[in-house]
Amino acid sequence: MTDRPLTLMAVHAHPDDEATGTGGVLARYAAEGIRTVLVTCTDGGCGDGPGGVKPGEPGHDPAAVASMRRQELEASCEVLKISDLETLDYADSGMMGWQGNDAPGSFWRTPVEEGAARLAELMRHYRPDVVVTYDENGFYGHPDHIQAHRITMAALETAELSPKVYWTTMPRSAMRRFGEIMREFHEDMPEPDPAETAALAEIGLPDDEITTWVDTTAFSGQKFDALAAHASQGENIFFLKMGKERFGELMGMETFVRVLDPTGAPVPENDLFAGLR
Repeated sequence: MTDRPLTLMAVHAHPDDEATGTGGVLARYAAEGIRTVLVTCTDGGCGDGPGGVKPGEPGHDPAAVASMRRQELEASCEVLKISDLETLDYADSGMMGWQGNDAPGSFWRTPVEEGAARLAELMRHYRPDVVVTYDENGFYGHPDHIQAHRITMAALETAELSPKVYWTTMPRSAMRRFGEIMREFHEDMPEPDPAETAALAEIGLPDDEITTWVDTTAFSGQKFDALAAHASQGENIFFLKMGKERFGELMGMETFVRVLDPTGAPVPENDLFAGLR
């Protein structure tokens, strides 16, 4: 036996991703005495500025936005009781096709081996038992999410570690409910474009392809508060309008696909640490 605590490492692209995708598991496992390590790859400088100003609009200052988002990230980590925050501080690349994709220093433009080497160093230091990141499409095609996936999988090889590895996902049944609730909260929403509806239908996975269902309902209040810490970002406002109770109903189950597993734990499973304790 070792005195080293069980350790979860979540590798995310931007400040606030830790709250939306994994806020529940980070809070739950911290409460269980597991060391929780968050690696945030970019500075979030392509996020909303004061008053919701977008990149490229007058008054948007990426450096000021990054500074504000770092403060929000630290507040979120405090809410979720995250043990260790590590930031790689690459420049936010923006959405696919934005000019920021090819800007000097952008995460998307960074060679995978460079980012992987830095992440591998952190992995060797923390020696995570479980690593969580995105799938190869970054869940919905965001370049920084895709790059986070790439450097994570490369770093695992470089570091020569064999933790359990998970990719975040959503069951398609939950995606349908999510769309219904969005329309409920936005009665004036226009009818969705059929092409957009078809694209949304491909996000996530069929329920029977999800390997891991972690009930974090008891920690949904913390998840809500962590998201509220990122109040500058307009896309979070919808979640916050729900209120904690409705938010917990919709966001209380966090789901994953297990892609590497040295334990042989059977699936479906309800614990990222199944087979490790």
